[in-house]
Amino acid sequence: MSNRPAAGWNFSRVDGAAPHTLRMVSRRPLAFPVALTVGSIVSVQAGAAVAFNLFDELGPAGTVLVRIAFAAIVLMALWRPRIRGQSREALQMVALFGFVFAAMNQSFYLGLERVPLGIAVTLEFVGPLAVAVMGSRRPRDLLWVGLAAGGILLLSPGLGDELDLLGAAFCLLAGAFWAAYIVLSQRVGQEFAGGHGLALALAVGTILLLPGGIAQGGSDLLELNLLAAGFAVAMLSSALPYSLELEALRYLPKGTFGVLMSLEPAAAALVGFVALDQGLSASEVLAVGMVVAASAGALRSAAQLPPEPA
Repeated sequence: MSNRPAAGWNFSRVDGAAPHTLRMVSRRPLAFPVALTVGSIVSVQAGAAVAFNLFDELGPAGTVLVRIAFAAIVLMALWRPRIRGQSREALQMVALFGFVFAAMNQSFYLGLERVPLGIAVTLEFVGPLAVAVMGSRRPRDLLWVGLAAGGILLLSPGLGDELDLLGAAFCLLAGAFWAAYIVLSQRVGQEFAGGHGLALALAVGTILLLPGGIAQGGSDLLELNLLAAGFAVAMLSSALPYSLELEALRYLPKGTFGVLMSLEPAAAALVGFVALDQGLSASEVLAVGMVVAASAGALRSAAQLPPEPA
């Protein structure tokens, strides 16, 4: 990634591709890029809902393998990245990026197996929220930490009772890997053009996920209907949101984009309710709202910081 984003962080689901295109075009109505961003959010959560329905046959490990493998095939064919000519440090970085990407998705699916989608994404979103706050130099941003912490604490009475403790731990672990993904995506974007780094990282992630995915998915991984559903997950969770976010960032300022992305936990709760019949209690809805508000405030504040020196 040749241009550093204003706040130093990239919260999109692609490695450094979005900041290359980040510019304002006043002639395009604001509703257009906002709709694209919301469409991206809904697409990701719809993909998670489809993935959830594959757990009975493939398990979380088999499902994430199919998703990442198909995404890797599509992006490798699209970008055709080359290993030759890359430095050893760049290849080590992309390998680490692949590990983090695989671990992030595996942890999230393990959590999603036990925790409703809306709560799973709320807990996971603590990762990018932490990155945004750590990238800030304003003491008042500690308020956003307190608001998010209040939301998490509001969920805590249900741990071990209504809310599965191990599932919540997996979601928080996924959030930690998401934070690492954000940091690594910038570095990989500096070393690789376009989506080359992401394509290679997905290939690495696929290799790492093969043993567990095959062990859990078994012969069901050869079922055409399950493979078709896995391909749909890959497109809904990776290819489609990638395209929508890339286009939206041509017209939206980073701060606005970040605030819109913070709606993801709320969108996950809605998709979970509609598609998976996963209702939330009043306190859980309030907790999700608190994390959404904290994320929106932190991301907006981080985007308003002056650029770091190159």
